[in-house]
Amino acid sequence: MRAMGTTVSLFDARREELTEKEAPLAARMRPRTLDEFVGQEHIIGPGRLLRRAIQADQLSSIIFYGPPGTGKTTLARIIANTTRAHFIAINAVLAGVNDIRAAIKEAQERRGQFGQRTILFVDEVHRFNKAQQDALLPWVENGTVILIGATTENPYFEVNKPLVSRSRIFQLKPLTEDDLRKIARRALEDPERGYGKLKVHIDEDALDHLVNVANGDARALLNALELAVETTPPGPDGVIHIDMAVAEESIQRRAVLYDKEGDAHFDTISAFIKSLRGSDPDAALYWLARMVYAGEDPRFIFRRMLIFASEDVGMADPNAIQVVTACAQAFDYVGLPEGRFHLAQAAIYLATAPKSNSTMGFFDALKTVEQEREAEVPAHLRDASRDAEGFGHGQGYLYPHAYRDHWVAQQYLPDALQGRVFYQPSDQGYEAKIREEVARRREAQLAAMIDGSALAPPEVLTFTGDRAGRDRERWLQRTIGDVGEHLAALRDRVMDAAELQRHHLVLDLNAGSGLLTWEALRRVPEGGVWTLARTAREAEALRELAARLPEVERPIVMQGNLDELPDLLAARGDADVRFDAVVGRNALTRHPDKPAALRRIVALLRSGGRLSLAEAIPRRAQRLYRLVPLDRLDPELAEQVVQAEEAIYADQDDPMVNWDASDLEVALEAAGLSEIRLEVVEQPTEVHVTPALIERWFDATPKDRPSYGQRLAARLSAEGLDEVRDLFARTLTGQTVTWTSVIVYVRARRGD
Repeated sequence: MRAMGTTVSLFDARREELTEKEAPLAARMRPRTLDEFVGQEHIIGPGRLLRRAIQADQLSSIIFYGPPGTGKTTLARIIANTTRAHFIAINAVLAGVNDIRAAIKEAQERRGQFGQRTILFVDEVHRFNKAQQDALLPWVENGTVILIGATTENPYFEVNKPLVSRSRIFQLKPLTEDDLRKIARRALEDPERGYGKLKVHIDEDALDHLVNVANGDARALLNALELAVETTPPGPDGVIHIDMAVAEESIQRRAVLYDKEGDAHFDTISAFIKSLRGSDPDAALYWLARMVYAGEDPRFIFRRMLIFASEDVGMADPNAIQVVTACAQAFDYVGLPEGRFHLAQAAIYLATAPKSNSTMGFFDALKTVEQEREAEVPAHLRDASRDAEGFGHGQGYLYPHAYRDHWVAQQYLPDALQGRVFYQPSDQGYEAKIREEVARRREAQLAAMIDGSALAPPEVLTFTGDRAGRDRERWLQRTIGDVGEHLAALRDRVMDAAELQRHHLVLDLNAGSGLLTWEALRRVPEGGVWTLARTAREAEALRELAARLPEVERPIVMQGNLDELPDLLAARGDADVRFDAVVGRNALTRHPDKPAALRRIVALLRSGGRLSLAEAIPRRAQRLYRLVPLDRLDPELAEQVVQAEEAIYADQDDPMVNWDASDLEVALEAAGLSEIRLEVVEQPTEVHVTPALIERWFDATPKDRPSYGQRLAARLSAEGLDEVRDLFARTLTGQTVTWTSVIVYVRARRGD
């Protein structure tokens, strides 16, 4: 039995070896490690969350979503090659509930016997029906299996919402032309899995053609390359020469991603309609061609154009609906391929027609009907054929055709809706001609209602509580809370300017308490956050807070100053990491050489990366002498106080105060940044002055930076200093003062 078992094992191994050897080129060249993987830098580049999770073998459930040939299955296989977890792969097209149950049973046994996790890879996960997805859900939820799903369809629409909510979704994009060239060159040079043992020469224009027509699909490219090599006989010199003619034969038609029930269908028709709305006939024809080329039903396109003719052209050109209807009827008579002329004519007419969405007024009226109390039909508009005598219905109705111009002012809306406007004529095309007349008649009608109708008074809504009183109460409760509001606004402004996407890598230059760090972590769940803390105390506090998160999701906390940053990254093995965004609050304020610091920051940004900073400008800081009545001091002493305090901000050797926004702008330009935008903002804050705060201002204890009192002492006598301190204590203690600081918001981009 043992010998038989060995024979079977050898037979299986031989079969696998032959299968791999005879497999198509695309299968043979499938990357086996992350280092071999080409493209998708936005999710598996250095420092990205997914790469860190794979390398640390700490995956949670994920779904890969993207077009064919972009690496979804390959990434799953790489994970299978690197993980210590048990790996089970099934295809949703072929698998049923029994296969899922068998996989779950195996996962439970592995977990119970060996304490081993199980990763379940489900290819084409969107093909699972509701029963299959429901059968899988509890085991994903309790951690029996870690799900890796792959789908070409939008998981938010095609995958069970509970499964989506328990998974991270990574969107893969079509490969770039550079990615495809790299893949092709690798296949031609690899002696084991590719054609490295053959003499293959491919002309540059031929390779360009294969790359172009492959349309971002690595599998399509490799299939075409395989066909070209395998069907081209070598020349007398033994070289297989692939020229343009061979390339064109190998891949004759571009593969367009287009599923009539999927994202490509909805996204393309959306682009088409928006191009029509934007009056761009070139773009409209392009998206129309994309749909026709992919086999979209022309009747569907005509239905959407018929809707557009009323929704977006409407009364600006009432002929639009007739033209599109005629084109649709002509298409039914003619069919394809000649019917494409009628598609094009309708699209061009709509794109070039004047636009008006005034028909949307109907939906405003519908919303009114839905939300407001049902209003009675005015008596003079009611049907007079049944109860005119008993109730007077219809009495007082003015017959418009009996009047000049076939119009007379009278009430048509219910009493409660008088003056409501639903139809807003545009100033485009035909509608511009009727706009003035509509407005004139509305004015006349409203005047008639006011003069001649006893309208019910408008409903008066009452509110309990005094809003102004509540506002005052909130203001009275605010002191430090007001500072919190300002910091939140600063945080949001800095982070919004960074234009973060979920997969971005972010560097926070001055973590402090984590004001920007935690917000960055929230905004880039599939990326990564590096943060620089100046002191060991700040770093430890950040690490303690981060410990609540899974390890691969934590921010990477470094401790040191900005000049040490490159060495800190190198020590972690992150020297090659380039950030999509660098953010900071007061990161440069104290730095003695701001131009050098900016050059160092720029070197850490990827091409196109954003820099977003909020820097307080100490030179423009609040002057304390402006908070007290200096006229209560001797004039000479008062002048000495002013001069002493202004001297603080005139010190050209102090890096905190020897710069302004204009100096920062020059340094940003010198560092090679582009699209530089600086906005200087005065920030008033309500500050409650306590005895402790005054004590801090006049503290005589030696420190790195002298206190306000120590600065004054350099110019004032001891008696004069005591007099000034007494003035501050008498006039400010217990008071709430407006403290004005100045912040420059910096936004720039690395352009190279």
